[in-house]
Amino acid sequence: MGGSAPAASESASWQALLGLERRRAGEQAIVRALLERLCERAGWRAAELELADDEGSGARLQVGSAGTGGAAGWPSLALPGATLRYRPGESADGASPADGDLVALAAAAHAWRLRLVLERQRFAINYRGVELEALYDVGLAIASTLDFEQLCEEILLRAVSLLDARRGALYLERGDAYRLGKTLGGSAREQIARDAEEVRRLVGGRQEGACLLPGASYELAVPIEVDGRPRGLLVVGDKESRHGVGPFPDTDRRTLGLFANQAAIALENARLHRDALEKERLERDMQLAAEIQRRLLPTVYPQVAGLELVGWSRPARHVGGDYYNLLARPEGRVVAVVADVAGKGMPAALMVSTAHSALNLLLDRSAVGPDLVARLNRHILEASAPNKFITLLLAELDPANGDVHYVNAGHNPGLVLRAGGGVEELPPGGLPLGMFGGEYRDARARLDPGDLLCLYSDGITECADRRGEEFGPERLADLLRRGAGKPIGELVREVDGATLEFAEGSDQADDQTLVLLRRS
Repeated sequence: MGGSAPAASESASWQALLGLERRRAGEQAIVRALLERLCERAGWRAAELELADDEGSGARLQVGSAGTGGAAGWPSLALPGATLRYRPGESADGASPADGDLVALAAAAHAWRLRLVLERQRFAINYRGVELEALYDVGLAIASTLDFEQLCEEILLRAVSLLDARRGALYLERGDAYRLGKTLGGSAREQIARDAEEVRRLVGGRQEGACLLPGASYELAVPIEVDGRPRGLLVVGDKESRHGVGPFPDTDRRTLGLFANQAAIALENARLHRDALEKERLERDMQLAAEIQRRLLPTVYPQVAGLELVGWSRPARHVGGDYYNLLARPEGRVVAVVADVAGKGMPAALMVSTAHSALNLLLDRSAVGPDLVARLNRHILEASAPNKFITLLLAELDPANGDVHYVNAGHNPGLVLRAGGGVEELPPGGLPLGMFGGEYRDARARLDPGDLLCLYSDGITECADRRGEEFGPERLADLLRRGAGKPIGELVREVDGATLEFAEGSDQADDQTLVLLRRS
């Protein structure tokens, strides 16, 4: 800086002026006074001071006669944090300003700049407070409902209102895509892949060019995430202003991101609540179905002289695909049936109900034999899906002479355990029900006094241990043979305990059913 040092009186004058102007109008007035004084002392026609634009504090102040060309081509001086431009007077360059003048101007400019920065920061803090208060109110509003559909509408409405947007859309994650959940103010794209380049650009900050909101000039989108996992996408379009619509500033992106965090928590709570209600409803339905199925099984067995009989069934789930029954027939005969539907759970239980109803109707009108089973097969074919079938073993026992008349439709061979230790099988005489419209063969066996007839489902013999070895019909036969002198109710409990022990704590893989008849 050129020029001579200011006199003591001049320094005192500057100090008095600084104090006076500070009391009157603050930092900007001081800068203006100093610029006017500088123009007067240096012989300039005009001067302009421009503050540095870092931290968003840029401001400009001009005094004097600027003329028609503007200050762009004026000579300039660099000051700390500011630039001084001036319009020379009559002489070529005008007088050189004194160092004291420039120091005072630099000090005043610095004070002005600090004031502007502080005001801007204070405004930002106040705005942040208002923003957080608004977000808090919005968060309370959306957290007050657990209805998923209502919550989606509330989130979208609040987001559009919060950012003064004309339009909006809420997308929910479905597999590898975002699918449209709700829209407001106009149409929106129905679906888009989560990893689509358009989504990456939009989330990355690109606003121009409609991606998800057709016809929108600007779009702002933020992901909705729970524990880092995508749950959805929140999109707003075309920010309202006095001049129409425009882009969203960076502060809006931050605000929408904070709101999306709150929305994610609310959506996750609503989803968990919805899932819990659905699970509770399904459990009630399953309990009801299990109760209905239990009523299909006999609770009281026929009392027949010279014959012991018992049945037992344990489903792998709430409801199962196994079925058994013991029915009294005319002249003291007893019908025993064991059936196994392919599959488990509710579909199999429905097939069990169909088979139970049809079999009971046919038994009232027909004798046990191939014709009855063929008619039952036709009914199952008409009432069941193509991939569903039922294995069935139907046997009629005359306790007077021990005659057993049976039809085995693709079921496990029944076992006749002789009192003397031998074992005979009742093999299949046709395909399972519901597969084809074929013929069935009947066969006969005889129970002598002390002999035991065992009908079972493959859930018992195919029960596997942790090494994959199956329980098998041989173990079942050996277990029943060793208990030849025990009550048949005790034999059922021993089979139950033996299979549980054999499985070594593994989950039951299939329904288990057992029917025992002993001629005494």
